[in-house]
Amino acid sequence: MEFLNNLIIGVSLGSIYAIIALGYTMVYGIAKMLNFAHGDVIMVGGYISFCTTFYLDMPVWLSVLAAVAVCTVLGVVIEGLAYRPLRQATSLAVLITAIGVSYFLQNTAMLIWSPTPKFYTAVVSGSLSLLGGQLQVSYVSILTVAVCLLIMVVLTLFISKSKLGKAMRACSEDKGAAQLMGINVNRTISITFAIGSALAAIAGVLLCSYTPQLSPTTGTQPGIKAFTAAVFGGIGSIPGAFLGGLLLGIIESLAKAYLSTNLASAIVFAVLILVLLFRPSGLLGKYVPEKV
Repeated sequence: MEFLNNLIIGVSLGSIYAIIALGYTMVYGIAKMLNFAHGDVIMVGGYISFCTTFYLDMPVWLSVLAAVAVCTVLGVVIEGLAYRPLRQATSLAVLITAIGVSYFLQNTAMLIWSPTPKFYTAVVSGSLSLLGGQLQVSYVSILTVAVCLLIMVVLTLFISKSKLGKAMRACSEDKGAAQLMGINVNRTISITFAIGSALAAIAGVLLCSYTPQLSPTTGTQPGIKAFTAAVFGGIGSIPGAFLGGLLLGIIESLAKAYLSTNLASAIVFAVLILVLLFRPSGLLGKYVPEKV
């Protein structure tokens, strides 16, 4: 029973990682850039939800919508001001810029909300009793898994069926050819950042419900782990991000329960290294040879 309880915790945590990883993998798959400020957008989403709930007394669902709206706009602004001028720049320049944006968001949050942690109330409370009361599953865990599955299905259908999704896939294949076919590449990439940032806001609310402590560095560690999940599953692949997030959460939960709480993160990264040694493109990633 203890194993089953830890497994449920791992699936719930992994679902949060998966939602964050979906934002990473969309941006990388289409814009071919790593947005390391993504974790800090999660933090902003958590603060917006916190402020609208506790200071403006908004209902929970409305505070989530407010967080999504603010983070969506923030994602578009970040892309337009920080990343778009570097469209033709080297990967190193984009990486340094992303780190700069990350520190800017963290320090701005410290100025606005102070470094003192705030305590967040879960979006739903209570738990479901199963197996005659021997197993307790929190409603937050059920909600997290359900939201993750819904987002993955909707995203998959959106990318494969919609006109904008096809434009995103065209930009991913060849931006120059897509532009020649009449696709507005800048608008498509901006929309990609908007979707990724909206997912970050949802992940921020769920993360704060899972670990109810909010600070300007809240999104840093989950952001790194979600990026690890995206690489684990195959960065650029939506099913890969989902699978990588779930596996990462389960490995971390079981490592904390049966091996060592302090070494859980190290074990997660060790598993990633082993996977990449045998599958460099990730579990569901595809190897694409570079043309010269």
